[in-house]
Amino acid sequence: SILPSPAPPGLPDRFRMFRSCEWEVLERSLNILQASDFYWGPLSVGEAHAKLQGEPVGTYLVRDSSQGNCLFSLSVRMPTGPVSLRISFQEGYFRLKNWFSDCVVRLLELVVAGTRNNPLHFDEMGGTPLV
Repeated sequence: SILPSPAPPGLPDRFRMFRSCEWEVLERSLNILQASDFYWGPLSVGEAHAKLQGEPVGTYLVRDSSQGNCLFSLSVRMPTGPVSLRISFQEGYFRLKNWFSDCVVRLLELVVAGTRNNPLHFDEMGGTPLV
């Protein structure tokens, strides 16, 4: 077993320890996220929902998760109001429901494309489909 590495310089301290290959995935993905217009960093769920409240349905943002076991959350404006979904990171892949990728931005591209034809249903959203 390989001893997980501490956080490389420049990454937030809140990230747990990862294997070095996972750090590479995480660091690359975080760099891509930081260059995007939809990553808000350390934003609380309340702040994220307030920002999305007046936006059109389907508008989303990615933020740092306040949940200790998740790195990022996806907050989306739904017809009933904003909701937040956790993006998990396991074995070098970011996951949201049945989709996974080694890059958060690519994961979101897969989810957006996939939900156009097949809406997702999340328990967290009371069964409301995510399109």
